[in-house]
Amino acid sequence: MVAPRTRLPAPRPRAVALILRTIGPLALLGGWALASATGALTQDVLASPAQVADAVGELWGNGQLTDALTVSLTRAGLGLVFGAGAGLVLGVVTGFFRLGEELLDSAVQVLRTVPFLALVPLFMVWFGITETAKIALIGVATSFPMYVSTSGGVRNTDRKLIEAMRSFGLGRWAIVRTVVLPGALPSLLSGLRLSMTLSVIALIAAEEINSTEGIGYLMAQAQNFSRTDVLAVCILIYGLLGLTADGVVRLLERFLMPWRKATQGAGR
Repeated sequence: MVAPRTRLPAPRPRAVALILRTIGPLALLGGWALASATGALTQDVLASPAQVADAVGELWGNGQLTDALTVSLTRAGLGLVFGAGAGLVLGVVTGFFRLGEELLDSAVQVLRTVPFLALVPLFMVWFGITETAKIALIGVATSFPMYVSTSGGVRNTDRKLIEAMRSFGLGRWAIVRTVVLPGALPSLLSGLRLSMTLSVIALIAAEEINSTEGIGYLMAQAQNFSRTDVLAVCILIYGLLGLTADGVVRLLERFLMPWRKATQGAGR
């Protein structure tokens, strides 16, 4: 009896795939420029792409854009480091240790259901209108995706392999370092991707709290003066930050899990 062969589609050339991926954004940009040129989209509603490009040059030239980017990236980075780090540690503790799960998991699950935006007034009472409140908000938002992914990934680690390592005399933390974390790597990177995306979303929310610097401050100033070109620049920057965060995790996946690329390529 001959088993049927599975027909796999031939991989698409990289150049063709790149062209196909750029068609959508270019079509969107073309439609935006056409609507602005024909007057269907006026400047008080949304500035044209050329005006947005001029605004980028203006903000870059006077240093406002670089200063705002530095402040916003620092906020998002610090919040991500604290939040994802806390989620990673809690996920390992609850996923690997039964006592940790019994003590911590139910409390974390309750806190996870609270929308992080609901914590804004409380953080303002605790920390005032300071950088601490903004970084803490981003940290809270990014901690829970990392926690859920890490905890699930650690629980799914091969128990036979863990028992084998124990039989060789490895301690708990040595097993976590050499077996559990490498085995849970796909889940960890999925959690990191969600956390990085949420760090940008939380950054937008945090910078609405009476910011005096950063991209959010630029947006507030542009809103006061009805500068739709600067508003569009800020929105595009937030989008690019999210896209860059996703790209960073994809690069990490290729570097840390080269076998996944081969598997995905064979499946397409």
